[in-house]
Amino acid sequence: MSNWRAYAAVGLGSGLGSLARFQIGVWMAAPGFPWATLVVNLAGSGLITLLAAYAAGRPHGRVSRCQPLLIAGFCGGFTTFSLFGLETLAMLSQGHLAMALVYVALSLAGWLSAAWVGHLGGRRLATLLE
Repeated sequence: MSNWRAYAAVGLGSGLGSLARFQIGVWMAAPGFPWATLVVNLAGSGLITLLAAYAAGRPHGRVSRCQPLLIAGFCGGFTTFSLFGLETLAMLSQGHLAMALVYVALSLAGWLSAAWVGHLGGRRLATLLE
């Protein structure tokens, strides 16, 4: 893939991922706990590792060729570590220490779990489709 195509693919994927994240935020809008960001980051963590593991098992497949669009672009635009930081800081500044700690713990445990499941799923999928 030429440089300009890779940049265009990342840009397109980022835009689509950001729009998907925004829409989930609209659907899940609720005061209090930032459920939408938690869900998006868990889904994104699982998806990015699933795609990466699948692509590694099939290096000449379509997913491998579409990594700039899917992994750097869509997953990068979809997930949002910066919003996680902002929401955590907001909870802390409002005196919601317990809620902030629960959010951080759920996020970290969830991201790692989703990444592990996604990685296993991607490897299994690559094996099944050989």
